[in-house]
Amino acid sequence: MNTILMGLPGAGKGTQAEKIVATFQIPHISTGDMFRAAIANKTPLGLEAQAYINKGELVPDEVTNGIVKERLSQDDTKKGFLLDGYPRTLDQAHALEKTLSDLGRHLDVVLNIEVDEQLLMDRLTGRIICRKCGATYHTLNNPPKEANVCDRCGESDFYQRDDDKPETVKNRIAINTKQSAPILDFYAEKGLLRNVDGSRDIKDVFTDIEKLLKNLPQ
Repeated sequence: MNTILMGLPGAGKGTQAEKIVATFQIPHISTGDMFRAAIANKTPLGLEAQAYINKGELVPDEVTNGIVKERLSQDDTKKGFLLDGYPRTLDQAHALEKTLSDLGRHLDVVLNIEVDEQLLMDRLTGRIICRKCGATYHTLNNPPKEANVCDRCGESDFYQRDDDKPETVKNRIAINTKQSAPILDFYAEKGLLRNVDGSRDIKDVFTDIEKLLKNLPQ
């Protein structure tokens, strides 16, 4: 079961990835993990990637694609894999097709967790932190027991990290939407794209994903 998992920030990809990996016993392959492993193992491509990273430069596609191919060639992917964070561009999507073809494999499905932008905003901008003790809350999912009073220290001085502020989050969502649109279109045209409503309870979202994956053509 060779799968790509997609979704905007706040869609719940990380949570669903954990459930998919545990249920179907396939490796979760994220771009960050691949880079760290290649660098730690001092593979030629890993060393090349490290050189770019050390200079504060983006790692070129040809290096990234090579690292992906190395990872997908490993034995633990033979029963399938869950790719997360790759491909990020159409060029990478084409490279993945060639990689899988070279390995005698093919992509089975591209899962896209869809969530309304306003709900994403609510999820991503809801984190607040107590300035005195550092306790973290979420205004929707994990609010203080008493409004605007920290459960731990009783203070009422909360703040948001810059990354959680509405203007930052809105820009992040816009960038990711623009970046992912051509990739989603690419896989939709190939009949591989399956959209899942990620606005519901985590268990309900996974129920749909599990049913979809279990009914893939063998």
